[in-house]
Amino acid sequence: MSAQDPQQQTVDYRLAPLVTARFVGLYLVMLAVLVFAATAVVFATGWSGDILLVLALVGLVGLGGAGWWLRTHAYVLRATPDGYTVRMIRGAGVKAARWTQVEDAVTTTIHDEPCVVLRLKDGGTTTIPVSVLAVDNDQFVVELQQHLQRGHRLK
Repeated sequence: MSAQDPQQQTVDYRLAPLVTARFVGLYLVMLAVLVFAATAVVFATGWSGDILLVLALVGLVGLGGAGWWLRTHAYVLRATPDGYTVRMIRGAGVKAARWTQVEDAVTTTIHDEPCVVLRLKDGGTTTIPVSVLAVDNDQFVVELQQHLQRGHRLK
């Protein structure tokens, strides 16, 4: 679901819960590998095992912080009255543009994923896989069209 009503100034489209869970899972795997490596170092050097406890606690606090930030502050698309900014998507193409630079928006499927492609007047494109957003696909397309129409009226 979008963070705000699309009629307001700025709307942030956040990560879908499943995508957030993937990031948290990746963090947990990396923390486990780090603790495993630290365990080997502690064993080999004879250092105190308290280091492992501190490392694990710091890692868990980091996990909570990362999960909170991903859920409340990380966004995939920020739509403002003037334009948009895309983050956290590799291969999105043009990461930011003004609405007046957008020729049109089309829906398509890329690698079996539903996407919205914003085609720019200069030939560039921005591709947004809709499945990574915490908003209904149809609702997102409607809201994006509204942003685009308002942006073109502000010319």
